[in-house]
Order: sequence, then structure tokens, then C-alpha cells
Amino acid sequence: MGELLSVVTSDVQTLFRQEVELAKVEVRQEATKAGKAAGMYGGAGFAGYMVLLFLSLAAVFGLANVIDAGWAALIVAAVWAVVAAVLYQRGKTQMRTVAPKPEHTVETMKENAQWARHPTG
Repeated sequence: MGELLSVVTSDVQTLFRQEVELAKVEVRQEATKAGKAAGMYGGAGFAGYMVLLFLSLAAVFGLANVIDAGWAALIVAAVWAVVAAVLYQRGKTQMRTVAPKPEHTVETMKENAQWARHPTG
């Protein structure tokens, strides 16, 4: 009986170590996803800034041929404010897909705890 208890205890310890390792892997994967998303935000922001700068200048100069230059600049700035709001919302939505909690590990830990309470059931 003592040997059986020792084997079961050893198996439970091994199982919990494996669960902790699984949790670490899941957290690393989610952190990697979040890091990639943040990198994409940064890269897109810089590239977009350069494009928008020159397109905005072209739009202001083009509109300045039709209306006062101050109004032309204000119109272009308003358009970019709308674009910025839309991009912010899309980034916020994508960031919500990152799961901060290792769901798979939590589920298997619950199963393990239930099994430990009722090993034959």
C-alpha cells in the first residue's frame, strides 16, 4: 500500500510539473502574439506616417488651388482624424483576441483536481 501511495504521489507531482510547464508555454505563445501585434502597430504607424505626410501635403496643396490654404489644411486634418479613430478601434479589437490566461492549462488543472478527488470515478 505504501509503495502504491508513493507511485501515485510521484505521478501527481509529475503531472503538476507538466501542467506548470504547459502554462509557461501557453503564456509564452500569447506574449509572442501580443509582441507581434505591437510590432505591427509600430511598423504600420511609421510607414503610414510617411505616406500620410506626403499625401496630406499633396492634398493641402491641391485643395489650396480651390479654397483658402488654411481651410484646405483643416479639411485634410479632419480626414486623418477619422482614419486614426478607425485604426485605433481595429487595433483595440485585435488586442482583445490575446488571451492573458492559459485556458488549456486551467481546464486540464481542473480535470486533474477532479480526478485527484475521485480517482476511480
